[in-house]
Amino acid sequence: MIYDIQNVRDDFPILSRDLYGKPLVYLDSAASAQKPKQVIEQIKEFEENEYANVHRGIHFLSNASTDAFELSRRKIQKFLNADKQEEIIFTLGATDSINLVANSLGENFFKKDDEIILTVMEHHSNIVPWHFLREKAGVKIKWVDCDEQGNISLEDIKKTVTDKTKFISITQMSNVLGSELPLKEIISFSHEKNIMVLIDGCQGIAHMKTDVKDLDCDFYVFSGHKLYGPTGIGVLYGKHEILNNMPPWRGGGSMIREVKKESITFADSPSRFEAGTPNITQAIGLGAAIDYFNSKIKTGLFDYENEIAKYFHNEIQGIDKVKVYGQENLSSPMISFTVDGAHPHDIAAIVDREGVAIRAGHHCTQPLMNFFNLNSTARASIGMYTDKNDIDIFIKALDKAITFFD
Repeated sequence: MIYDIQNVRDDFPILSRDLYGKPLVYLDSAASAQKPKQVIEQIKEFEENEYANVHRGIHFLSNASTDAFELSRRKIQKFLNADKQEEIIFTLGATDSINLVANSLGENFFKKDDEIILTVMEHHSNIVPWHFLREKAGVKIKWVDCDEQGNISLEDIKKTVTDKTKFISITQMSNVLGSELPLKEIISFSHEKNIMVLIDGCQGIAHMKTDVKDLDCDFYVFSGHKLYGPTGIGVLYGKHEILNNMPPWRGGGSMIREVKKESITFADSPSRFEAGTPNITQAIGLGAAIDYFNSKIKTGLFDYENEIAKYFHNEIQGIDKVKVYGQENLSSPMISFTVDGAHPHDIAAIVDREGVAIRAGHHCTQPLMNFFNLNSTARASIGMYTDKNDIDIFIKALDKAITFFD
């Protein structure tokens, strides 16, 4: 089967609108992806005809909602190739997932002066929770630098690991440089040293095949809104035996086995980590997004994105005054750049008037910005709906912005 980009674009209603009298060119998918009509319609259908609370009733609608909710969990299990559906926990997003792990492991797993390794490329969501733990439990955070292309080798990790290293929390794909890390090698080495590994899959999940069993990671997190699903829903995958030895982070309904005046006991995973009424509609929307995403993988999505990315890199790197960071990552789905003599915010504002949506700022990666001695960059990022015409329109808009600052 051949990837049909026009068919895909027709599935995204927002792409038919105009901005400032010009067609929308959406190049901010790394921040949040647009939603296909199949996801929107599934959410609408559920809210109108099936909605009720889950796991709490014996009436028809409650059972129907529960079935739909748990079906989404099974879809995610299969999508990630996890062993058990009990290894899939619904959260508010990747940020919430990482906070869950940091808080649930917390003082029970870590002791004072234990070490956690992060890379300089991590998103703040994979930094701040570990700082909280440092303040509460006295652990130490150690950093691994990348090179200018965003490469980190197993040797870089080995040089940082000591006898006190207990945990590595690392990105699957940089949200600034688009670089990929040798995760299988890092995880294999880490396990030899009895070090647990969490993978932040927010960017990688949308652009490469992800198999948690093959990776052998202990935890994997991602956010639904970057995978063409709703906001307010995310996933934490964790190995079953690890999850059931972690105490719950939040208390409330659903996560208990028995509550007495004097004591409580907790349910097994995933219930013990899903206190209260979950984001039912959003979880079902994520299941629909995964169905849609899988259908496009089968027609060559990843090959198509690689082709578009290479075209994009070739076009932008031919422009004078533009500096691309991670310029050797020619298949990267995001391009972070600066323009001589212009602030990234100004560049983003000017191309916006041409109907082009890009991101400007530090992208929640201030350690990486400091590494490059920058305050911010502009970032354009592709999605499954990006075509060459989008790139051409952006390049013309960028040329116009550069001319403005000459």
